[in-house]
Amino acid sequence: MRYVVFGAGAIGAVVGGRLSQAGFDVTLIARGAHLAALQSRGLRLESPAGTDTVRVPAVGHPAEVDWRTRQIVLLAVKSQQTPAALVDLATVAPPETPVVCLQNGIANEPAALRLFPNVYAVTVACPASHLEPGVVQAWSTPVTGLLDIGRYPKGIDEVSESVAADFGAATFSSFPVEAILRWKHRKLLTNLGNAIEAVCGPHERLGLLADLLLAEGEAVLKAAGLQAATEQEDRDRRADLLQPGAIAGQSRPGGSSWQSLRRRTGDIETDYLNGEIVLRGRLQGIATPANELLQRLARELAAGRHEPGAVPAAVILERLEGAGDPAAATSPSL
Repeated sequence: MRYVVFGAGAIGAVVGGRLSQAGFDVTLIARGAHLAALQSRGLRLESPAGTDTVRVPAVGHPAEVDWRTRQIVLLAVKSQQTPAALVDLATVAPPETPVVCLQNGIANEPAALRLFPNVYAVTVACPASHLEPGVVQAWSTPVTGLLDIGRYPKGIDEVSESVAADFGAATFSSFPVEAILRWKHRKLLTNLGNAIEAVCGPHERLGLLADLLLAEGEAVLKAAGLQAATEQEDRDRRADLLQPGAIAGQSRPGGSSWQSLRRRTGDIETDYLNGEIVLRGRLQGIATPANELLQRLARELAAGRHEPGAVPAAVILERLEGAGDPAAATSPSL
């Protein structure tokens, strides 16, 4: 298999780097200083087991990829970047190209299906970080992450089986899954806490605010008729496979949304995580005040290029309790 990783950030570069180390033909698509570092120095892939420099080809646009040979695209950009990425991809890639959505959220696969008939969904459980150009961290070893895959909207075929086998050969645990959307929906619920890490700090991820986000999410998915794998199924799948360790004496500082604020990218994925619950809640006539407030705060922090952890969870809970008071319902000062 030949792989093109479109979006060589934390997840994309870790997966692409591991595939390259396993002997697969991989091309990374990146941008800016990260691209320059990849091209000049290679990919520095750090993990608790050690540090490797992976020499993997990197380009800045899909037009620089040789599409005369069959490629499988691993789409790993953030959800807010998906529409533009798909347009760039569709202008040069053959229509039959398999597009594997290695992304959080549930909006990417239908967007890809508008332009490509062969779309695959992956549930990503992979503790990874990307905070400086040319460098990524894979925090779990010896299993780097869990990457179950299925054809979108459902089914298993030769591509999903082959990709799962390749992931398995590259230090991931991966299975082809018939009803992949059940697992994507559970992962969406899990990712609702990403906004808490970004807005309030990683230490606030567990608690009453997280419970409120999850309760709203579960109610909305149920009302919309979207089945999700249970928490127990998720625990059973994860088992003890992920073993996060330390890198240079440090533990993972924060998840993907926290990292977006830390790098001051100017945007954040929350509109496609908490915002997905808000959207579907509005369609179903169900109020989702906690997810709506976290969505708005995360967007404001990103747009203002603020550091993560600017608003304590207690302040947000006070705002939610006083939501009936127009003065109390306004956003906390950033």
